[in-house]
Amino acid sequence: MTKNTIRVMMIGDVSGQSGMGALFLGLSSAIKQYNADFVILNGENAAGGFGITIEDYNNLKKAGVDVITSGNHIWQKDEIFPFLDRNDDILRPANYPEPCIGRGMTIKEKNGVSVSVINLQGRVDMMTTDDPFRKAEALVRNARKSTNLIFVDFHAESTEEKEALAFFLDGSVTAVAGTHTHVQTRDEKILKGGTAYITDLGLTGVLNKVIGSDPAKSIERQLTQLPIRSEVAEGKGRIQGIVVEADKESGKALSIERFTF
Repeated sequence: MTKNTIRVMMIGDVSGQSGMGALFLGLSSAIKQYNADFVILNGENAAGGFGITIEDYNNLKKAGVDVITSGNHIWQKDEIFPFLDRNDDILRPANYPEPCIGRGMTIKEKNGVSVSVINLQGRVDMMTTDDPFRKAEALVRNARKSTNLIFVDFHAESTEEKEALAFFLDGSVTAVAGTHTHVQTRDEKILKGGTAYITDLGLTGVLNKVIGSDPAKSIERQLTQLPIRSEVAEGKGRIQGIVVEADKESGKALSIERFTF
């Protein structure tokens, strides 16, 4: 962090033990290498690839994560439900119909700088939720009363939907980063209004597999068309994401760097 800028790291979906191990062993080094001042991570698959436990939450916080976002798998572990209500540094998608457990936006202060994180879920090829565009619009308007540094994790399947949200919010948020597909895209850019964008942050886990899962199970599911449960791949995990440098006053993105660590 300089006098005028902040560097925020956004990390893709952490998948099972390989992903958690990669964070335990490598996140502190990644933070130092990329001079990150604030860390946002999607943790919905931390617990064996499905959901997140309280132990996972504690381990992610110890590793250096400031805010944990999620998606449709946040509901897999019942034990996390009351935790979502009590803690403002773990989010569920904001556009689930109300009333709903937890929250979809937070504002956290670190080193004297306030950062807002908004978590949304897409509707194309996903379960039905409320409109993420209108929800985002309302949340951004509220967040900007406290800070112009606003980072959006859009947990969605469709590239079109993700890009459309980024252009919809261009100039009013610092970054829109897609999650959910577990495949890091090479389309990082800064839009005309100063909003950084990437379609998908990627995967924190074993990369040379089928979206972090055992290829044999994925092949079997495709061949048989049976509802065979995926199994998280074993092996050495890597950390994927982006680092966005932004002006602390205006909230405009100055640079976006994609990484695999």
